[in-house]
Amino acid sequence: MKKVRKAIIPAAGLGTRFLPATKAMPKEMLPIVDRPTIEYIVEEAIESGIQDIIIVTGKGKRAIEDHFDRNFELEENLASKDKIELLRKINQSSNVDIHYIRQKEPKGLGHAVWCARNFVGDEPFAVLLGDDIIRAEIPCTLQLIEQFNETGSSVIGVQTVEDYETHRYGIIDPISSNNRRYEVSKFVEKPKQGTAPSNLAIMGRYILTPEIFSFIETQEKGAGGEIQLTDAIQKLNAVQKVFAYDFIGKRYDVGEKIGFVKTTIDMALENDEIKEELYSYLKKKILELDLYN
Repeated sequence: MKKVRKAIIPAAGLGTRFLPATKAMPKEMLPIVDRPTIEYIVEEAIESGIQDIIIVTGKGKRAIEDHFDRNFELEENLASKDKIELLRKINQSSNVDIHYIRQKEPKGLGHAVWCARNFVGDEPFAVLLGDDIIRAEIPCTLQLIEQFNETGSSVIGVQTVEDYETHRYGIIDPISSNNRRYEVSKFVEKPKQGTAPSNLAIMGRYILTPEIFSFIETQEKGAGGEIQLTDAIQKLNAVQKVFAYDFIGKRYDVGEKIGFVKTTIDMALENDEIKEELYSYLKKKILELDLYN
């Protein structure tokens, strides 16, 4: 059985929820404290043993390529000032090869993954979506890879959501479970309110076999008028078992404003440089709000 060595990171979305900030800056480059969101995703892939990453970009996303490129002038400046820790941080992605391809038309997540088919070839591969940052002792992608190594089948990362949230996600219809791993009857993309078959939602992490590409290629447009990856996974599941795994870890939704702000606060409170001052400010702010209300 071939190992999972490659990962696709789709980053071609327009980021309309963060306009006007994303008019000139890719949403994947919006900083959480002092690191762009996409850096957390790349770091997870590296820590999971991924050797090659392809980032699927779109128009106006050149800043992503620049971020992961070498900047010799900056590196020399940091080295001359003995700022070794900063130098290490800006070069931490050098342990993996990063490639780029452009999704020329905004046809949806399924199409974005399909754009990387030549890069993947006939190997199993990971997909990591940039809207979900997952903090875990064992990286989420590595948890899924371990499940793939046990089953030899595609594995989709899931977690439980509230009933009122199910219409926002791909949802699984589980048949049976083995600890945290589920056999799945159906994968449903964004079911209408009140029709979801479960509360187990797909959370932006996938290990897929290369057979998925043939289903994406013939996939009709689905929810939102786009080619949905979940719909292609459902077709793959009909001929080749696809499991779901309830991964262990805390997931942060940085694809919407409130989730992005919550993530920033949580990460800032873990930052030794600013956490004490931020904590004092938040306490003061809460007291002020209580007084006014």
